[in-house]
Amino acid sequence: MDATSPGYSEHKQAHLKRLRRVEGQVRGLQRMVESDAYCIDVLTQVSAATKALESVALLLLEEHLDHCVTDAIHAGGEQAQLKVREASAAIARLVRS
Repeated sequence: MDATSPGYSEHKQAHLKRLRRVEGQVRGLQRMVESDAYCIDVLTQVSAATKALESVALLLLEEHLDHCVTDAIHAGGEQAQLKVREASAAIARLVRS
């Protein structure tokens, strides 16, 4: 993997497969609402789609830390500090969501 490729490059196809699955879940949610499905059933599916997206986010974050942040730390300097702050902000966004 070169320095310009994203940290997830090695698993790109797996991530796309997961995201397509989430997309299908969201389309299913739209159909449920269109057909006036029971509220709790819709909420259950919203929760499942949310967990699936969180799973993708955690995998991407792990790969970002393993690749981008680690490379920046090895290089040192201001770029290392920037990448650590950037990763910290991403973690904070995930925790708040």
